[in-house]
Amino acid sequence: MAVNDLKDKKHLEQLLEGKGLFVLHFWTSWSEPCIQINEALDDLAKEFTNCIFLKVEAETLSEISLQYEIIAVPTVIFIKNKRVIDRVNGAHVPEIVKKTQMLSESVAILAPSNTEPKEDLNTRLKRLINSSPCVVFMKGNTQEPRCGFSRKIVSILQEENIKFSTFDILMDEEVRQGLKTFSNWPTYPQLYVNGELIGGLDIVQELKETGELSSTINVSQN
Repeated sequence: MAVNDLKDKKHLEQLLEGKGLFVLHFWTSWSEPCIQINEALDDLAKEFTNCIFLKVEAETLSEISLQYEIIAVPTVIFIKNKRVIDRVNGAHVPEIVKKTQMLSESVAILAPSNTEPKEDLNTRLKRLINSSPCVVFMKGNTQEPRCGFSRKIVSILQEENIKFSTFDILMDEEVRQGLKTFSNWPTYPQLYVNGELIGGLDIVQELKETGELSSTINVSQN
């Protein structure tokens, strides 16, 4: 099976009515890493015939790029039952191959079983926001922030000598989308202290400017 070029949003909506795993590569013709990913997907399409592989020209089909929060190319997203279940940011061919194999197998064997039920999403989110006294849900991590907002909040917390852990939302699409609804906060990064939402970058900046950031976090931790 070949890798198909996506025509428009309506074309994608029609395709997603089908079953199985959809692998979408957001790319541009001027990016050499994107060309490498396209070549890798050509090989994967021959092996994983139960999957649908699509190329999405990120700039031409900007509406679709915006819908799936594509901030850079190449980006590969995996969709099942009209939901994004995983993604790979950057030209990481081994990771794309690994995820394609794993996710295609999960689709193939999808059937009732006697395994333990999956942890409820809200239960998981509560566990994650309480996993550390101070935790930031962001794009990337402290060593490699993946957007300017995430980089800025890390910088502010480090300047204030605040100890914190991070959760990379780009590595877990279910958490990325679910936490927006759970906390009624539509953007990232998000700062939590003792399981309570403090806010996003704008709130953190405001608290820093008024000299209240450290005391706010200390009060929340007491």
